[in-house]
Amino acid sequence: MALSASIAITPYSECCRCLQQSAVRCQSVCNRLAILRSPALPQLSLRCSNHTGYLKAALYPSVVCGRIFKTTAVTWESWDKLVLKNNSPVLVEFYASWCGPCQMVHRVIDEIATEYQGKLECFMVDTDKDLMVAEEYDVKAVPVVMLFKNGKKREYIVGTMPKEFYLDAVERLLTL
Repeated sequence: MALSASIAITPYSECCRCLQQSAVRCQSVCNRLAILRSPALPQLSLRCSNHTGYLKAALYPSVVCGRIFKTTAVTWESWDKLVLKNNSPVLVEFYASWCGPCQMVHRVIDEIATEYQGKLECFMVDTDKDLMVAEEYDVKAVPVVMLFKNGKKREYIVGTMPKEFYLDAVERLLTL
């Protein structure tokens, strides 16, 4: 009985560093590096895109990206507790997983979460999964960053902005 699997291969240069550590190199003709995105089996044979040979890889059963986000996901169920009833100032990033600009904003918000740890709580809302929160706050497009203090919305930033723009808004919020 033959077992077959379909696996996505990502070019080496497009992966985060933790995945690059588990790169496999084609040992026959092309000597190219490739990354297995979701290896489900510990041993796999893969066809290299440059030739008809096979790329054999012995990997751990799963590879998990080592990037740990500094923001926590918030849902409709946890919104009141985490955002509205929070004693600290709160930053909420509304995003969608398919949105390229959202990824850029998320990196900036992660940096801000690290810099203001203990002074500012940072959360994120996936608007595709939690439509009720997005509708409640009239989010029509993403990315959107909202700043709350004492349960009230104080700032509303739409679109991708430079980090300094977000920092200025956070500083204004903290001085209220």
